[in-house]
Amino acid sequence: MFHKPWTGVLPATLCPFNDDDSIDEIGLRDYVQYLAAVDGITGLVCNGHTGEVMSLRNHERARVTEVIADEVGQKVKVVSGVCAEGSDEAIAQARAAKDVGADAILLMPPHHWLRFGRTSETAVGFFEDVAHGADIDIIVHQYPAWTKAGYSLAEMQAMAQLDRVVSIKMGTRDMSRWAYDYRNLKISAPDVSIISCQDEYLLVTLLDGADGALVGFAGFVPELITALVKAALSGDLEQANMMQDKVRPLSQIVYRFGEPSSDAHQRMKCAMTLLGNFPSMRMRRPIRPLPQQEIDRIAAELTEAGFAVLERNIS
Repeated sequence: MFHKPWTGVLPATLCPFNDDDSIDEIGLRDYVQYLAAVDGITGLVCNGHTGEVMSLRNHERARVTEVIADEVGQKVKVVSGVCAEGSDEAIAQARAAKDVGADAILLMPPHHWLRFGRTSETAVGFFEDVAHGADIDIIVHQYPAWTKAGYSLAEMQAMAQLDRVVSIKMGTRDMSRWAYDYRNLKISAPDVSIISCQDEYLLVTLLDGADGALVGFAGFVPELITALVKAALSGDLEQANMMQDKVRPLSQIVYRFGEPSSDAHQRMKCAMTLLGNFPSMRMRRPIRPLPQQEIDRIAAELTEAGFAVLERNIS
């Protein structure tokens, strides 16, 4: 059912690290091979918040992209997150990603906007600059509506008219706006896919209007998320609810009634390591290791949810 470009399920990938904080490239290759082999996975998105982009140097972001493109670029699309405070730096990151095999970039808003805001001309102009300067397909990263970096419908409509904008990762997190924005964007830019990134209530957004999902949770339990997305988008509500019931306890383990965050991604990395599907729960500084009691809690809740857990004191 995911025959159109930039639809389906695109996991936001975690990034494994060695004990010396270097990137565990062997572990990364094994991890993305596992994800790319799951039916329904159409692309992998590295260097997002799930992948600890804030702690990666620019050359490391390019290297993560290169490793993934080399390992699975013939099977799925490869997208690299671009996180920069100005147009020139964003263009440089986008070009670096393109040079090592990325099919597209996920363009985040400059984070100083979160504090100071910006004009519509600046927001749309940022995408114009990168589209013209890097010549690579762009997925718009829509931040929550309550932030000063979230885009209005009019701004997203203007971005969607740019030749290089192929998709919008809709993270509005305002359900009163979700369906309205989706339907109006589909009228003005029918070829631009709208994909949900709302891990914590994914089924609701899929049913309200979405062409797929770009979520970190698909990098945790890809089989469940692809089944959920397929069922929801095909209108099989009984199957979708069945999958949601399986996802729900895992969602509580990771998100704890909150949104995706560094803490949530750390719990996700811990859970995957406990299940034997990830090489290490190590996070980059300044995030500190989870206390043993938290690891024990995650292990116990995974066991209660029916999953086989490895030794609990894995580091």
